[in-house]
Amino acid sequence: MTIIIYSTEWCGPCKNAKQLLDDKNVVYKEIDIEQNKISRDDLYDITGGRSVPQIIINKTVIGGYSELFYLNQSGELDKLLEES
Repeated sequence: MTIIIYSTEWCGPCKNAKQLLDDKNVVYKEIDIEQNKISRDDLYDITGGRSVPQIIINKTVIGGYSELFYLNQSGELDKLLEES
């Protein structure tokens, strides 16, 4: 399973997304777009979104924290994590 979170250090929703995954004991790779000099246009080219966080699970773009939270609340996140 591969989970990537594109984030920034100061982003509250990014911290929330990482905390949600940490609570589930899920390993993920965090890529800070500012430290890695990834522009918002570059982020859009990679994920289809310009805001952070942008979360990818097994090459499927989930979206941001709101989408991750919804997937978790609906039980779909656990299904995604089990499938991988």
